[in-house]
Amino acid sequence: MKKLLMTISLALLTGQAFANGILVKESDPVQGDTITRVADIEEIVVVATPKENTRLRQQTLSSSSFSNAEIRARGVISIKSFSAQVPNLYIPTYGSKLTTSTYIRGIGSRINTPAVGLYVDNIPYLNKNAFDFNFAEIDRVDVLRGPQGTLYGRNTMGGLIRVYTKSPFDYQGTDLQLGAASHNYFKGSVTHYHRISDKFAFSGGFYFDHQGGFFRNVAKNDENVDKGNEYGGRLRAIYLPTANTKIDFNINYEYIKQGAYPYEYMGTINKVGISVTPGLTIGKVAYNRDGDYKRHLLNMGLNVEHQASRFIFNSVTGFQFVKDDMNMDQDYTPLDIFTLNQKQNSKTISQEFVFKSKPGSHWEWTSGFSGFYQWLKTQGPVIFQKDGIQSLIEDHVNNVFIRLREQNPRMPEMVLDVTDSQINISGDFDTPTANVAIYHQSTINDLGVKGLSLTLGARMEYEKIWMDYTSAGPMTFDFNIPMLARMPQMAAVAAQLKGVQINPAFTGKLSDDNWEFLPKIAIMYAFNTRNNIYFSASKGYRSGGYNFQMFSDLIQSKMSSDMTAAINEKSGGMMSQMGGEAFAERTVDYDVKGTVAYKPERSWNFELGTHLTSANGRLLADLAVFLIDTHDQQLAQFASSGLGRITVNAGKSRSYGAEASLRWQATDVLLFTANYGYTHATFRDIGSFVDLKDKYVPFVPQHTLMLGGQYVFTLKDGYFVDNIILNADYRGAGRIYWDVQNEFSQDFYGTLNARLAFLHKGSEVAAWANNIFNKDYDAFFFESMNNLFRQRGTPVQVGVDLRLRF
Repeated sequence: MKKLLMTISLALLTGQAFANGILVKESDPVQGDTITRVADIEEIVVVATPKENTRLRQQTLSSSSFSNAEIRARGVISIKSFSAQVPNLYIPTYGSKLTTSTYIRGIGSRINTPAVGLYVDNIPYLNKNAFDFNFAEIDRVDVLRGPQGTLYGRNTMGGLIRVYTKSPFDYQGTDLQLGAASHNYFKGSVTHYHRISDKFAFSGGFYFDHQGGFFRNVAKNDENVDKGNEYGGRLRAIYLPTANTKIDFNINYEYIKQGAYPYEYMGTINKVGISVTPGLTIGKVAYNRDGDYKRHLLNMGLNVEHQASRFIFNSVTGFQFVKDDMNMDQDYTPLDIFTLNQKQNSKTISQEFVFKSKPGSHWEWTSGFSGFYQWLKTQGPVIFQKDGIQSLIEDHVNNVFIRLREQNPRMPEMVLDVTDSQINISGDFDTPTANVAIYHQSTINDLGVKGLSLTLGARMEYEKIWMDYTSAGPMTFDFNIPMLARMPQMAAVAAQLKGVQINPAFTGKLSDDNWEFLPKIAIMYAFNTRNNIYFSASKGYRSGGYNFQMFSDLIQSKMSSDMTAAINEKSGGMMSQMGGEAFAERTVDYDVKGTVAYKPERSWNFELGTHLTSANGRLLADLAVFLIDTHDQQLAQFASSGLGRITVNAGKSRSYGAEASLRWQATDVLLFTANYGYTHATFRDIGSFVDLKDKYVPFVPQHTLMLGGQYVFTLKDGYFVDNIILNADYRGAGRIYWDVQNEFSQDFYGTLNARLAFLHKGSEVAAWANNIFNKDYDAFFFESMNNLFRQRGTPVQVGVDLRLRF
């Protein structure tokens, strides 16, 4: 506790820029000196949003916004950097860029479809494997908390993150940025912004990033397991053919290759508790096979806006291509058990047409139609290696034979010997998705009383998903019966039981469709343009889908029945007589759809909040309380075979909590901020699951906290440096439960971060440090095949950044 108080005090003394506000410099007409004031970002930075008519702090929702200056000051390099910087927002950094588990108010997703949406320059990013991209030259980020289903539809039940790149009409010249840090980290970018005329402007840039890695693999010559490289570029062009029309085109490409999955073995669960398996080292990353992740990401967007006399029309067209390749030593140990190689190829075309009223009218409305089609092909072979064949197949089957002999001593001794050096359980899945929606939202202002407004909205959405699947697991084995070897007359039968081949396989087609009605009702009373109180009720949902990993379980089950049938056939029916019920012929009806499919998740969100600004504009406060009821909660867990994570529906859960964001300008040069979020998320009705009632929903922090501030030193004319800006913040999260039974958890933890920047005419040199006290915490913790693993949080890192403007 003493260390925590010291950390908070230091953060308050040194300061950090705040969400939803920026430090604006202006000239005092009397003194002639440079002073500062607090301002809502949207009063300074104007960003085109096709669906909203008013600024975020004038809407019936909780939100946070970050300017380009704040993004630099906070050391944001990706979407994961915002974790805990927004109340009740948690995005842990673990695994690889494939994994972007985003949680808001107890709603989130580890795998498959996201529960928090992402839009970049108004283009939807539908898959989580595209969320973690490079933030070079990002202009602004908005985080909207609570369901945004009425205007944005599927997979925004937890909230929405909107990212905007810089406009070449607003920025001119060339930006060069370079950075270096401990742990062999380097980055750089160069972007040119050029305004050719009042009608046309463009920008283009390139960036790269090299991560030397934080964690070493003791089983691979102490190599850094999480090192990686990424590079990419962006192009943007804006054309204004008339005074009322804007055409905005952008394209970006990014390639990454990274080592990944620095999971440390933490013990084995057994009947007496937790012990250490011989040959495994606790608290060390130790894989015998390499793990890596590679991704090609291409995004294109075309925004067309036309302002008519009474309304604004937007057409937003998007295309996204994602091709990735994940290799994982899935047992995470030096043992050679099994590996996974998952490849995905996704192409998505999206189109949206939006009509909205001009802002400031008595009746403000938005109507739209949207749709997308996604092609997704996935290959996910699971390969059993030598140790896995022995422990998961041979030992399992032979132990069954031993138990049968104990029950029936007359049964002969039987031994299974797999002769394959590897067993490849292949999986090829084609899962296209189609979605269409129509929506409308109206706000009536000054409803009988000045300042009172009512918002009503509804969305009707239809989604259909298909799956063509092919999965197989060929295997060759010897079935040995020592008794037959001693009987010459049975030599022919014994020979038939050598080199037995089976090929359990599943091939077929599935489809599901779903209609969703997503209403919203909200009421607000605005005391003036900067102070209001509101109540809202809205519905959100997350799409259902299919668990590819469950085909490994199906194949293993069919492998057992096919093995019995093949042995009976090769022995001429003898084994059905000798082995009794264990070798009896049986027909198994495999329910593929019931095994691999999971249902959509739905929630209702009730929120009471307020946006407040002091009379002198020096204090901004955003406060909210919420209650969320979730049905068919989607949970991520390991398949019963241990071969990968799956999504299951687990009845109902309830989340309630509170949020507070306070920003106070103590003096003209000193700024404080405090963000706090509390979430109490527990299961209610858990259906057919084991007793989870009143257990905490895993991976959801009960508390998030950010304290900090900013201090600006302004130097007199004649100095090479115009300003010196000192930022610091303390970010914390916890308690976080890692499993549905709440047996393992991470206590509340926090990290202290600081940045000292020297500015001169748009150029900047900065020194920074993250996790200054080198806090040790778990970013991820899980159980697989009775073994416990964790990924540690990023240790202390210090670096320097250089930014030049020409």
